[in-house]
Amino acid sequence: MHSVTAIVVAHDGARWLQETLTAVLRQTRPLDRVVGVDNGSRDGSGRLLAQAFGEHNVLSLSRSAGFGEAVHEVLRRLPAAQEQQAQEWVWLLHDDCAPDAGALQALLWAADQDPKAAILGPKLCDWLDRRVLLEIGVTVSRSGRRDTGLEPREYDQGQHDEIHDVLSVSTAGMLIRRDVWDELSGLDPDLPLFRDDLDLCWRARVAGHRVLNVTDAVAWHAEASSRRRRRISTRDEHPRRLDRRNALFVIMANLPFWALVRSVVRNVSGSLVRTLLFLLAKQPANALDEVAALGSVLGHPGRLRRARKARRNGRKQGYPAVARLLTPPGAALRRLTDMVQGFLAGGAPVDSAGRHHAVAADSSDDDDGDELLTDSRVFQRVLGSPGVLLTFALVAVALLAERRLLTGDLLGGGLLVPVTGSASDLWRFYLEGHHAAGLGSDTWAPPYVAVLAGLSALFLGKTWLAVGVLLLGCVPLAGLSAYAATKRIIPYTPARIWLAATYALLPVATGAVAGGRIGTALLLVLLPVYAGLATRVVAGSRRAAWGLGLLLAVGAAFVPLVYVLVAVLGALAAVSFAGVRKGAGLSLAIGLGTPLLLLLPWLAEVVREPGRMLMEAGLRDVTLADPRLGPESLLLLSPGGPGVPPVWTVAGLIAVALTALLLRRRRMHVVVGWGVMLFGVLVAIVVSRLTAGSMPAWPGVPLAFAATGLLLAAAHPAHRLARLRAAGGVRRIGALLIVVAAFATPLASAGFWIVSGADGPLERGARDPMPVLATLGTREGEGTLLLRPRDGEVAYTLLRGRAPLIGESDLVPAADARGRFGAAVAGLASGRGGPYTQTLASMGVRFVSVPGKIGPELRRALDSNPEMARMSLSDSGGLWRVTVPVTVPPPSTGADSTHRIWLWAQGALLVLVLVLASPGARTAEPEEDYGESSPDGTPRGRRRAREDRVPA
Repeated sequence: MHSVTAIVVAHDGARWLQETLTAVLRQTRPLDRVVGVDNGSRDGSGRLLAQAFGEHNVLSLSRSAGFGEAVHEVLRRLPAAQEQQAQEWVWLLHDDCAPDAGALQALLWAADQDPKAAILGPKLCDWLDRRVLLEIGVTVSRSGRRDTGLEPREYDQGQHDEIHDVLSVSTAGMLIRRDVWDELSGLDPDLPLFRDDLDLCWRARVAGHRVLNVTDAVAWHAEASSRRRRRISTRDEHPRRLDRRNALFVIMANLPFWALVRSVVRNVSGSLVRTLLFLLAKQPANALDEVAALGSVLGHPGRLRRARKARRNGRKQGYPAVARLLTPPGAALRRLTDMVQGFLAGGAPVDSAGRHHAVAADSSDDDDGDELLTDSRVFQRVLGSPGVLLTFALVAVALLAERRLLTGDLLGGGLLVPVTGSASDLWRFYLEGHHAAGLGSDTWAPPYVAVLAGLSALFLGKTWLAVGVLLLGCVPLAGLSAYAATKRIIPYTPARIWLAATYALLPVATGAVAGGRIGTALLLVLLPVYAGLATRVVAGSRRAAWGLGLLLAVGAAFVPLVYVLVAVLGALAAVSFAGVRKGAGLSLAIGLGTPLLLLLPWLAEVVREPGRMLMEAGLRDVTLADPRLGPESLLLLSPGGPGVPPVWTVAGLIAVALTALLLRRRRMHVVVGWGVMLFGVLVAIVVSRLTAGSMPAWPGVPLAFAATGLLLAAAHPAHRLARLRAAGGVRRIGALLIVVAAFATPLASAGFWIVSGADGPLERGARDPMPVLATLGTREGEGTLLLRPRDGEVAYTLLRGRAPLIGESDLVPAADARGRFGAAVAGLASGRGGPYTQTLASMGVRFVSVPGKIGPELRRALDSNPEMARMSLSDSGGLWRVTVPVTVPPPSTGADSTHRIWLWAQGALLVLVLVLASPGARTAEPEEDYGESSPDGTPRGRRRAREDRVPA
């Protein structure tokens, strides 16, 4: 025999309360007593309670009273049931929780089946979409993260229907025995809202009682407080902060001591990671909530100590019954991974609900099979993606073409210095104020050294691996980048595939690989991203502007000319769109101004030598450009030099782009693409006639811009080909000819590249320029002079005890030291020796090395020098040692303090730009019209989803 008292607590819940009260009063198992509590409502909730239950059955409390305090006050005033042998139950209900007519009967039936059942809860479904499951019991991780065991918006199809042994049920519909309530002292008054149900059920299980979820009992819950559909007044705290704080408090108050210690460590580290993710997602309020919640618990040890003392009895003995129901420890890593994935996908880094059911039984084989099936489908979907298949095809082409570059010793040749050193060596080189390499220099290390150091760190510190992937893998990487970045610009998938394949196999790309042009290789990967971001920048997107500025700084660090090209196009875009689209001008200013700030110290040095704007990362005294490049090559996007296919391979692309000019629709996109193409070709013509230092400049970078514009012009209207093919007749034949011409370009380029190979002058097995004898014979700071005779002149390099690192060739020594050293080298090579050898010795030169076959004049000049002694001579080179005393010049320290300040400023600015460029929060907050219910129990109001975006 049972006696049931229903307690409905209301707080500004009038828009749900009427339906809740109707549902309570129409239960198939009549209630013995009903009591309403109004916690200071201002919307007429108290009046609705009085109308339903009678004035004498309604209690009014202050607006700051919590749910637990309201129930405590009712039971304090309410005498126990007088019926003999009656089991008294208390049914707790929120004002936004409407139980099904048979809910109470189902709960009492389940209680009759298990004498140990002390707390029972119904299956909770969504108030609006009543097919959606909210809870079938709740568990929690050891870090306090709530876990329902349900997928987001999982529909109720009876898949969970049974009586579950759970850790906790919600106070929305909780049925609890009155004697157990009195034994446990009810809900904790220190938890006025959120997680009070978890704490009560935890204590009940520790005391030996059972907590059950009964799925035959159903209630519909609006979750108004947790979903912020009404303002909460309890302690004036934000709902998320209050929820997180109470979760930590419950965990730390109920765990045994050693489990508590582990939980503190886990929560401190986890909160730091989540705070960082919230900050990167530009959610400072959520980051503050995370920190404040943890600080509120740990900052009040007295409160926590009192709570643990109150729960001390039975904690150690009863904890095993709770531990088996907690979320498995491995789920914490999955939850953190989900947060990171959500952040990287551009959404808010929210906690995952997890897939671990809050039941006592182990996962069944069927569940494992479902997970494996899901993983298999995801795997098949990924492998079946056109972008992935295209990347695999380009990887296969690159492997065949680069077959002689995949194995061997050092990778080097062309503009690429043989790759030596590690990530730590590159970081040391970039951060030092004075560089002892060569003649010594106080100039800034080129910023691309820092980029390569960061990439090398991702490849376990192996610079050779990072450079190899970037240079040898630039073709598939450029194809993948072009396919992904043009998703919004070119929605027609076959056109995107063609665009990406053609772009990846441009003559510029194959020429960049053969010439060891790591700067151009990186730029080919970044250029489609520039195009994709630019379309959003002109629309006024701040986040896209910061992202464009950051990536433009990376590209300009390798190839300074790229900034000039983008700046000119940006200025044209500003004139065209700044007055039409709101915010476009400011976004363009951010995108173009950010690289100037990030590269400022080094960029100022480049501007002082305008010829360096035409150079790119790599050796400065190597020429691979063709000084006799004809206009037909430039018009057909061929930059000349090694590794470039015949000019006719690009004829198909030109023909398709010309055909696009004939279309009437989308003409603006075609014209803009052709405009970019003509701009790139004009710049390429100018660049091909200039010199970078004493070497002719390579027009590959502006031709890459030209090709990008041409590809966009040709691909944008490509979806109309499908209509032409469907029309039949002449139009169908014309469409097929266009398709054949389009795909002829990537197929011809791939075939030529595979047949001719990608090597030359780039090679695998490049020699270490430092002779072994010189390496063993030099002391710290002493150098080895490398002489390379060429066309009647002698080029030289000074090595300080090791092979040069990437970027050291860009250092500019002081003008007086460079002049003295150059004159001494000329005197030494001419056979005059004497004072010139003394000059070299005073600048730290211990050895003179001539790699390769040595001409007789240079050999006689070195052998006849009385202040030098030959150590070796063969067809592979010769080595001489300076016999006079060698002086190592002292390092300069004058610029260290200024350099250090700039580094700190640069690092702070980089962090700021990364935060501003990172994805912002996107939260879908339901907005409803809560009307009366229809006859079948579903609300007449319909939900309208609203997407709130945090501005970048």
